[in-house]
Amino acid sequence: MTPTIKQIAQKANVSIATVSRALNNDIRVTDVTREKVLRISNELNYRPNLVARNFVKKTSYAIGLILPDISDEFFTDIIRGVDEITYKNGYYTMVASSHKHRTLADSITTFSQTGLVGGVILLMSAMTDDLKNILNHTKIPVVLIGGGKQDRDFDTVAIDNYQGAFNATEYLIKKKKFKKIAHITGPEENYDAYLRKKGFIDACKKNGVSINKSFIVNGNYTIDSGYHGFIQLYGLPEKPQAIFAANDMMALGCYDAANYFNVKIPDEISLIGFDDIFMSKYINPSLTTVRVQIEEVGKAAATLLMERLNTTNGKTHKLIKIPTELIIRHSC
Repeated sequence: MTPTIKQIAQKANVSIATVSRALNNDIRVTDVTREKVLRISNELNYRPNLVARNFVKKTSYAIGLILPDISDEFFTDIIRGVDEITYKNGYYTMVASSHKHRTLADSITTFSQTGLVGGVILLMSAMTDDLKNILNHTKIPVVLIGGGKQDRDFDTVAIDNYQGAFNATEYLIKKKKFKKIAHITGPEENYDAYLRKKGFIDACKKNGVSINKSFIVNGNYTIDSGYHGFIQLYGLPEKPQAIFAANDMMALGCYDAANYFNVKIPDEISLIGFDDIFMSKYINPSLTTVRVQIEEVGKAAATLLMERLNTTNGKTHKLIKIPTELIIRHSC
């Protein structure tokens, strides 16, 4: 038998109205009562009828999270961070991914025009004029994760990509005394990748290290592009002493290529990644990388969206920058 609000009220010894308010995160309910109601609702496995609730309240208690991919571990951590915050605020998270059959624009339009969600979190690599136009005409709150030069037209959560890349490169120069450093970039249209490349170049320039153009190889954030990037670099007459891969997935590709060609890391070439995904500390040798608190990115974006959903004030859009940390392991 499906549990009801009435059953929750009886077990919690409160009124049905109080249960309803607690489940809707009403400020008139004390924290103690809210926690009690939520605990009992979980014990009873109570699930609200979102369609009915949205109809009555003329609002949605779900938020949309639009990602470019849901198979990458990076995006899994984003989902985890977002959902933790939405759950605490009485919302559900609906996830959509963009791919060749469904564009970012399609997902935004579907979420915003159907009334499925009350707000959207959008992880994007670059802002286009068409996308900006769609977002400007969206009638629900939008929070961006990344997305190009931080446009103050939208609330944005961004990783400090530039400083993370700068610090990683400077570590190779100052601490490891390397002069021949290569970089496998992310996609050309990706602004995060642009900032990581700029951090790499600026660190080299600041520390008097010449940049060999053949040492900068284009990648696309995949293991495969890291694999081929390593082969391209290690096949050069003048080989680099170290590689800074713009993300850990490409660094893993470098490991595969190095293993295939019997190149020893770090004895013959050193390696640094970016993101600090789960596998980074378990691969052998463990990967030195730039740690991004990926769940914190998701939490920050969801918290910002909750603020927008719960207030009608504030026209000034916020930019939240998430710091990075260089994690020293055994790959360099």
